[in-house]
Amino acid sequence: MVKVEKIHKSFGNNEVLKGIDTEFHKGKTNLIIGQSGSGKTVFLKCLVGLHTPDSGEIFFGDKKYSNFNIKEERQLRMDIGMVFQGSALYDSMTVEENVMFPLSMFTEQTKEEMLVRVNEVLSRVNLDNANDKFPSELSGGMQKRVAIARAIVMKPKYLFCDEPNSGLDPNTAIVIDNLLQEITVEYDITTIINTHDMNSVMEIGDNIIFIKEGFKEWEGSKDEMFTTDNPAILEFVYSSELFKKVRETYNN
Repeated sequence: MVKVEKIHKSFGNNEVLKGIDTEFHKGKTNLIIGQSGSGKTVFLKCLVGLHTPDSGEIFFGDKKYSNFNIKEERQLRMDIGMVFQGSALYDSMTVEENVMFPLSMFTEQTKEEMLVRVNEVLSRVNLDNANDKFPSELSGGMQKRVAIARAIVMKPKYLFCDEPNSGLDPNTAIVIDNLLQEITVEYDITTIINTHDMNSVMEIGDNIIFIKEGFKEWEGSKDEMFTTDNPAILEFVYSSELFKKVRETYNN
């Protein structure tokens, strides 16, 4: 579980986050949505420690992040998996080396022990025979699956994903959505996904946070989104023709 209490963040005179309160649930796919410039990316960066909030608290489990000592911060880094928007694979490394990288950085496992774990996670993302390939030899969807394998290789408690479907065709995006949801449930991870993809919201939105102009404007499940009367979220999501059709079905 990740809990947020009254997070504020400004850059100069520009206040980007304005007192956000929320809770991200374990074993659920928690989605952050909002228009460009709404503050959702800054919010995600605060959660993973890339930005320090000006005020407010972030809890991992029952512990305040602001109270962590150096040892606890290091452990938290090991407990966090991250899937970046562009996959962020090392071009000069093979798939196997990319996925093994966190293990070599943060553990004292032998090469044989690391390889066993690498093969486990590659199998989990359906890339059993890709060890010796380089990122340039893979499709965008395969690269994303490698990124997911790398993110879970340390058996994280928390999985953060920044626009995981960016640049993918609709069918491949669905595969990635389903994979993230399956891994979340299977490993009982707290998964937090920053996305603009309404198809993802409708497919895997167990818990959705809608941010507008730095405020948490709405929160609920995908089912609740289909029936909400909140004008701000309706304005945002009604740009999706698929959402319109599904909402009409719910309301009939």
